[in-house]
This record gives sequence, structure tokens and C-alpha cells, in this order.
Amino acid sequence: MRQLIIEKNQDKNGLVIIDGKDFHYLRQVLRVKAGDMVKLRLSDRELYNSTVAKIDDSAKKITLQICAETQPPVIENVTSQSTAPEYTLFQFIPKPQKLELIVRQATECGVKNIVPVISEYAEKGSIAALAGGKKERLERIVREARQQSGSPVDTTIFDPVTVEQAIEIWNRIKEQAGGDAAGYVLSERTVEEPFGRFKDKTPAAVCIVCGNEGGISPDELELLTKKALLYPVHFSVNILRCETAALYGLAAVQTAITGF
Repeated sequence: MRQLIIEKNQDKNGLVIIDGKDFHYLRQVLRVKAGDMVKLRLSDRELYNSTVAKIDDSAKKITLQICAETQPPVIENVTSQSTAPEYTLFQFIPKPQKLELIVRQATECGVKNIVPVISEYAEKGSIAALAGGKKERLERIVREARQQSGSPVDTTIFDPVTVEQAIEIWNRIKEQAGGDAAGYVLSERTVEEPFGRFKDKTPAAVCIVCGNEGGISPDELELLTKKALLYPVHFSVNILRCETAALYGLAAVQTAITGF
């Protein structure tokens, strides 16, 4: 179910005024009419049901009324949310357009953390492209993807890090999860199937490392397996582009661990 994500709260009467780009999204993309229902995620990060109470096209404003039955907020799928792990994607930096696609797809898949990694095979131009307003663009892509997919996960884009720093981040996440974590690095080499050890238990945190156009170097793979204790995963399919591998890897790992 699509949702609108805004950094506002309702007033004392349960009204929310929508304007600017959010007005355009509701009016031109969702094509809402008076009386339509809109899923609304406010600044408190909770999801509410709302009704389109008024549309003022001349002022480019829409008034939403929070439905009485959703105060307190809508209760989301508690079972799936409470048992689903927190996913982190460490993505070796590819070309900018590919990274945008990966970020969009990872967000739709419910990934919590997306960490661009400066790797041996990353192009200098691709790394430099992440400076300035590029991160802001990626954050807009995250917001649009969450609105389109209805993801309740507040996906975060990290600043670019080195492989060593990525390992430190993952080790901190594992510590916060009390060691209840599983990490995988997508490998081009055939390796032993690692998923079986988690069939009877869903870890609290999961990470996936995906290479870029050049893949992952032997030295980087050794670092990831020895210092981060990641399990190499090889898919016996055709050769995948990095943007395909990230999505394929997320889907395969999610299915293997949680069964959905």
C-alpha cells in the first residue's frame, strides 16, 4: 500500500495540510479526490489512515483528516515486523545511475542501512559523484521508494566508507544485536552453501556485501571473511550485473533466512 511520508504532525483537530511537492505527489501521481483514503506517515514515524477532506487546486493545498479510529496510530503487521531482521547492504560503489537503482530497489525490499563502500575496483569518478548533492538525491530516491512501496523501514543512506570502516560498522551492528547476526558476501566463486545454520532461528541483524562492476578483489574477500566473519555466497546462475546481483542477493538471503 502506497504511503505519503512527511515531516509534519497533525494539529489539535487531526488535520494535516499538504503543499509543495507533496501536493503534486497526491494530486498528479496518486490522483486523489475528496473522500479518498491516504496512508500517512508523520514525523513521529507512525502510520495513520487519513481522508482527503479538501482540495484547493488554486492554492495547491490538500487538507487531510486523520481518521479517528487510527488515533493511536495504525498497528502494522506486528508479527512480520517483530520477527524480520534488520538488513544492511554494503554496496561497493558502482556508476552513479546503477547506485540509484540499487538504492531504490533495496529500499523497496525493506533494507534498513545502505552503506556505499570505496573498494579497489571502484572508479574515482563514481566515488567523487557521491560528494555534494548526490547524497541528497539518494535520500529523495529513498523517500519516493518508501512512498511507492509502503515500506515501514526508515532506510538510511550512509556516507561512503572504506572496506575496513565497513567492517567496523558491521561489527558494531553485530554487537548491538547481541551477536545474533548473519553476514554474507556475494562471491563469484563456488562456495559451500551457508544458509542451513539459520533455518531454525531468525537472526536480529543481517548484512549483505555486493561488489561493483569489477567485483570484489581477493584481498577484500579475505578481509571480509576473516575480520567481519562473513560467509561467501555464490549463486549458480548466469553472470549478473552488480545492480541485478544486489537485488537477487537480497531476495535470496531474505527468503533463505525468513522464508518470505
